[in-house]
Amino acid sequence: MAAVTALWSSCRAAGRLFVFHVKHAVFSSRFQVSCGQIVQFKLSDIGEGITEVTVKEWYVKEGDSVSQFDSICEVQSDKASVTITSRYDGIIRKLHYSIDDIAFVGKPLVDIEIDASKGVASEEDVVETPPMSHEEHTHQEIKGHKTLATPAVRRLAMENNIKLSEIVGTGKDNRILKEDILNYLAKQTGAILPPSPKAEIVPPLRKTEAVPAAPKDKARKIPVPVSRPIAFSGKDRTEPVTGFQKAMVKTMSAALKIPHFGYSDEIDLTQLVRLREELKPVAEMRGVKLSFMPFFIKAASLGLLQYPILNSSLDENCQNVTYKASHNIGVAMDTEQGLIVPNVKNVQVCSVFDIAVELNRLQSLGSAGQLGTSDLTGGTFTLSNIGTIGGTYAKPVILPPEVAIGALGKIQALPRFNDKGEVFKAQIMNVSWSADHRIIDGATMARFSNLWKSYLENPASMLLDLK
Repeated sequence: MAAVTALWSSCRAAGRLFVFHVKHAVFSSRFQVSCGQIVQFKLSDIGEGITEVTVKEWYVKEGDSVSQFDSICEVQSDKASVTITSRYDGIIRKLHYSIDDIAFVGKPLVDIEIDASKGVASEEDVVETPPMSHEEHTHQEIKGHKTLATPAVRRLAMENNIKLSEIVGTGKDNRILKEDILNYLAKQTGAILPPSPKAEIVPPLRKTEAVPAAPKDKARKIPVPVSRPIAFSGKDRTEPVTGFQKAMVKTMSAALKIPHFGYSDEIDLTQLVRLREELKPVAEMRGVKLSFMPFFIKAASLGLLQYPILNSSLDENCQNVTYKASHNIGVAMDTEQGLIVPNVKNVQVCSVFDIAVELNRLQSLGSAGQLGTSDLTGGTFTLSNIGTIGGTYAKPVILPPEVAIGALGKIQALPRFNDKGEVFKAQIMNVSWSADHRIIDGATMARFSNLWKSYLENPASMLLDLK
């Protein structure tokens, strides 16, 4: 028996196929022992002083094979969402965090088993682990070509153990959609979605058909409602402040130190509404959605050229004012992740169409939660289009270190008087400005607003100042 044990041990070390005989009984076994090194893949420094992030999506699971530059997971800081990619070729052995856990920079993110013969891992990153048979692996091949799919679609595919390389995408640029995954599952299982139940239609009684009368011997009883105590089993829930919400807490707390000056006015957008209707088909032919926002942003930039104090910043000690050369105008967006404010860079050198193209890009990335740090930082002036949700006037809060912000109300068709005293239908929008009253006086804010208003009420006048 000792000889058998020794033979078994030597065969395990070599990972070979062996057959041996003991008392006329034949024992055989086939196995393959993992001989790779386990590397702790640590979360690298993402920059911007970020020390912790929230894990939002896992693109892999334990047992999956990965190659260099394959997506591992998506993390979200208080500034942006970042996709973490693999630095090694190997097999995922351990995920150190679950969804919505807080991961720290410099700490292990995943354990990856790599081929020890390649020697790509440093000694401090290698950890000891017991051998694991090849049959225990949950293997999923990741192809070399790039597959276009959103994180939600990737998660759906991973949960159903589907390889994205086997799916034919029907979206733009062969992007795989959620419907493609569901259709693939239906074909594999042969499932057919049940038809929605139809309401039973009861025909009305004919006039000749009388409703049966109640028995006369029984007095008509009126049901008396019984008052019962309402049982409510809900419980309070406490959640940590993370991601963009954590950034908003920090920014709004700093904004409390700024004395806000408010100024409001109404804008007649009748001519701009007609101009946009004429230009929309032209923009659509170029593949761009043209909203009112590019006009608002460009008009603001033209106004900032005349009143540069609104495009400045004040240092913490209130000793120096920095006038910004670039007009990086931010646009507040309401997303599933919370309030985010990406900005359009260098508006002063952009056309209205250039701004529309950039806004389309920012809105697409914002909806998917994929805005980068460069898109969310460096803003110098902000516009909030709160009117797309509702409301007319607002009280916007300045985003430090900026010194001014505008909130745009909804566009309404309202009666107004022309120069002849005649009533006409006008497209009216209200605007509310907030300025840092430490360096911006009310007259400057009012003059800027009047100039901005003149550009929008007479869009042709912008042509004189466009560069």
